[in-house]
Amino acid sequence: MQASPHQPSSAKSRLVFRTRGLTKVYRTGDVEVHALRGVDFEAREGEFVVMLGPSGSGKSTFLNIIGGLDTATSGDALFEEHNLTHMNERELTQYRRDHVGFVFQFYNLVPSLTARENVALVTEIARNPLKPEDALAIVGLQNRLDHFPAQLSGGEQQRVAIARAIAKRPEVLLCDEPTGALDSKTGILVLEALAQVNEELGATTLVITHNVAIQEIAHRVVNFGDGRIVGDHVNETRKRASEISW
Repeated sequence: MQASPHQPSSAKSRLVFRTRGLTKVYRTGDVEVHALRGVDFEAREGEFVVMLGPSGSGKSTFLNIIGGLDTATSGDALFEEHNLTHMNERELTQYRRDHVGFVFQFYNLVPSLTARENVALVTEIARNPLKPEDALAIVGLQNRLDHFPAQLSGGEQQRVAIARAIAKRPEVLLCDEPTGALDSKTGILVLEALAQVNEELGATTLVITHNVAIQEIAHRVVNFGDGRIVGDHVNETRKRASEISW
């Protein structure tokens, strides 16, 4: 697939995420850990954003807050016009169910279900789902529908997890170290699947990684350090996943 060379036009694409002064403090007894220190961020419809930074830099905490899995200590996190920081647990659950697809480092597939059945778990509760077969076809697994996780490679299992995440047609796809457990060759297949999803479904895609090579496939690269965004730049030319290695 040819990667689009430029970022989606900011003049035409709508704002999907906006955070202002986002902070997160974890307290254990008298000890405070400042995971986020006033993060300002925006992402637009259809963007593919890679987030880089060392362990402890705040990128996973940030992703969890805008994904509705965690709450901020202060500041604002908006999805479109909805302020996530004002939502209760029930509202956050509905937000995650209706709008967000998650992909994690570990696949979390149900071992006793086939690829098709793992994806169908999501389509049964979604408002306007893809057919499981169609979601698996997007990630190149149309010939593995009836295989169980134990019959699939690590990369194939991760692509089933991506198919499961996109089957509900989410507006946003949030990925935390999706290639972290994979070798380079297998990881590239997973990145190709993410790029295909971003291209075909138009889902705003945020990918956390410590792997700097992956930044070359993004529209935009955001660098985290010590709980802050310390860099943010647009790739004038993007590479295909097949053109990178690590």
